[in-house]
Amino acid sequence: MIAGFLFGFVPLAIWLYLLLFHHGFWRLRERDTLPVAEPDQWPGVVAVVPARNEVDVIRRSLESLLAQDYSGDFHIVLVDDQSDDGTGELARGLAAQKPGRLTVLAGAARPAGWTGKLWAMQQGGIAAAARDPEFVWFTDADIAHSPDNLRLLVARAQDGDRTLVSLMARLSCKTPAEHFLIPAFVFFFDMLFPFGAVNDPRSRVAAAAGGCMLARRAALEKVGGIAAIRHNIIDDCALGRAMKAQGPIWLGLTDRAVSLRPYEHLADIRRMVTRSAYAQLGYSPLVLAGTLLGLLLVYIAPVMTALFAWGISQLAGWLAWLVMAVMFQPMLRFYRLSPLWGFALPLIGAFYAVFTLESAILHWTGRGGMWKGRAQASAVESEKT
Repeated sequence: MIAGFLFGFVPLAIWLYLLLFHHGFWRLRERDTLPVAEPDQWPGVVAVVPARNEVDVIRRSLESLLAQDYSGDFHIVLVDDQSDDGTGELARGLAAQKPGRLTVLAGAARPAGWTGKLWAMQQGGIAAAARDPEFVWFTDADIAHSPDNLRLLVARAQDGDRTLVSLMARLSCKTPAEHFLIPAFVFFFDMLFPFGAVNDPRSRVAAAAGGCMLARRAALEKVGGIAAIRHNIIDDCALGRAMKAQGPIWLGLTDRAVSLRPYEHLADIRRMVTRSAYAQLGYSPLVLAGTLLGLLLVYIAPVMTALFAWGISQLAGWLAWLVMAVMFQPMLRFYRLSPLWGFALPLIGAFYAVFTLESAILHWTGRGGMWKGRAQASAVESEKT
């Protein structure tokens, strides 16, 4: 009786709460298709691109930046973070073709206490400040932008006097592995950090999407710059929290920023998730245990109850399963996938639970936060302690 209630009605109550409340995160209303007024004058912007071993995507990324239709002063700074695959040489070749538009910096060795990406961003930010822009646009080396993306980013920042505007780039979703796991990755992120709450100045919820972040330089300097978050593996959300303390921020989904990074196999997505999942839990074994139990209750229990319980508990299990499938539909439409994937969400959630546990194991064995050949989490944590 008690088990039937716990595994049948508690998950249903949780999913009904998420459906009816929780800022309606699943509706995906926070999109950059929302109209925004253009400013009378276009402020100066410097784009900062941290790049380490990105030779397969860097040309398309930089060409999309160079093609921006922006009326204000705009410059690009790429920081070659000690690449050994020809990334720097390719970027310098593009810079020679576009004199005065693109600067390529050779990144220095990473100091203790810094993650690699943030150290590259720091160096790019210093170079950007020398040009005295009003905004610094941090964008990843594997992101391609539509020509109007910068105009709309700046317009949205100016329209609401926002300190940070970031876009969740459309991730690659072509392979079977991507169909299975990528839409859920964005769905879970939006569930954890509801975009509506992020964009509400009255809410304490803050986050950002690191692939595309336009930061107001004065506010960034007031919080201490990139150095203030130098040890964070989940650097985008850390920056979002810091910037929201200075004023309104905005986060939304977009088609104007597209990831060039394919995830052909499950292992590729697993590495992306295990890099930061345990960091999101604060490296706490207690929080890890609670999270795994919560995932079991929310995703697995409804299926088990629906298939193997009886009576009203079984009905509650089916209803919970149906509600989560319905809530997944807007994200599936965004990625142009079959609505039937909604019923696979419990299995997908189980995979993410395994990835979360693996992330903790990697951290415990000194391989946490792996990025471009660097196990950053253990080094940063030891520096903090």
